[in-house]
Amino acid sequence: MNSHITHLAQRIWDYHHLNHSLQKADLILALGSNDIRVAEYAAELYLQGFAPLLMFSGNVGALTKDQFTKPEAEVFADIARQKGVPDEAMLLEPESTNTGENIDFSRRVLAAHGVAPTRIILVQKPYMERRAFATFRKRWPEQEVVVASPPIPFTEYFTDWLPKDKVINIMVGDLQRIKIYPAKGFQIEQDVPDEVWQAYETLVSLGYGQHLMKE
Repeated sequence: MNSHITHLAQRIWDYHHLNHSLQKADLILALGSNDIRVAEYAAELYLQGFAPLLMFSGNVGALTKDQFTKPEAEVFADIARQKGVPDEAMLLEPESTNTGENIDFSRRVLAAHGVAPTRIILVQKPYMERRAFATFRKRWPEQEVVVASPPIPFTEYFTDWLPKDKVINIMVGDLQRIKIYPAKGFQIEQDVPDEVWQAYETLVSLGYGQHLMKE
């Protein structure tokens, strides 16, 4: 992969980051994904005292159906236990299959347990921060939320199960969704700078369109 593609991908990666400042909260809500480092980071935030309750949300989605044999929420909870998070400090929502359902179904579980958080730390993959935030603001606009992700630089993010080409394809697809989802009622509107959209169009023209939706 040449440096031009890496430069374009870095531009989109940076756009997806919101750079929120972490604050103590009532709940850490980690959204399921194909990156178990999200679970590890959410557990670390709990162990550092950022919130007294940790919640994992997610069934098996398009990116995890061949990776996990049980819901993402349960996989993530297992990881949190291994890091020392007690069961009594965790809630699970193992039914949702997309980000909107993550929020809606988590609200339902919280209500059933009598939990009414004032502030939530929402944890996702680095390149899904913005999309997760936009969805949260649409589905639960009155709730205060801070978005966080594992603090891993773009150049160090890739693994055997998340190689660079795959990550770029997913980032490009998420940027398209940020552009088109507000009209569908799925997310709030967000500005996409011209240079970011130009990077998107160039990467699509170079073949990084595997996760695009038909508009």
